[in-house]
Amino acid sequence: MDMNRRQFFKVCGAGLTGSSLAMLGYSPQPVLAEVRNFKLARTTETRNTCPYCAVGCGVIMYSLGDKAKNAKAEIIHIEGDPDHPVNRGTLCPKGAGLLDFVHSESRLKYPEVREPGSKEWKRISWDEAMTRIAKHMKADRDKNFIAKNADGQTVNRWLSAGFLAASASSNETGYLTGKIVRSLGIVAFDNQARV
Repeated sequence: MDMNRRQFFKVCGAGLTGSSLAMLGYSPQPVLAEVRNFKLARTTETRNTCPYCAVGCGVIMYSLGDKAKNAKAEIIHIEGDPDHPVNRGTLCPKGAGLLDFVHSESRLKYPEVREPGSKEWKRISWDEAMTRIAKHMKADRDKNFIAKNADGQTVNRWLSAGFLAASASSNETGYLTGKIVRSLGIVAFDNQARV
């Protein structure tokens, strides 16, 4: 038998481990015969869309919690949605790593703002964030809206703002987003998934 040094140590280590466990009374039959509980048996299943690219793959997230009013459930498993028409249960490496993304310490979970001239980000509420966005949009639209061009034709353009919609939206949501953005006069509009 031709064996290199590494293989020799592997064989010796496996033999030593097996004989040591047998001497201590360990038998693998009861362990292999034991029935384990399925880890997803008590979980809540939630369908969602992968947030990474414009493909819009479907995912199933499994969360575990007692469903009490103020208790937060924890996501313990994420997999591809086999019923989703885009990916049919498969996920790319980024999508397969969504659980790490969800539990990341550096993940931004709340809106933050950095005031002009400041070096620090401060956390604000969702209501305050939406109000600030609406105020900034209105001020910019009032200042830069073009109702008529040089020839006197009505154009209703807002050229100083743009809008990029995400791929997580459905065709219907993308259509409504396009209608709203165009009604504001925004010309620079695109959808990540080209809906």
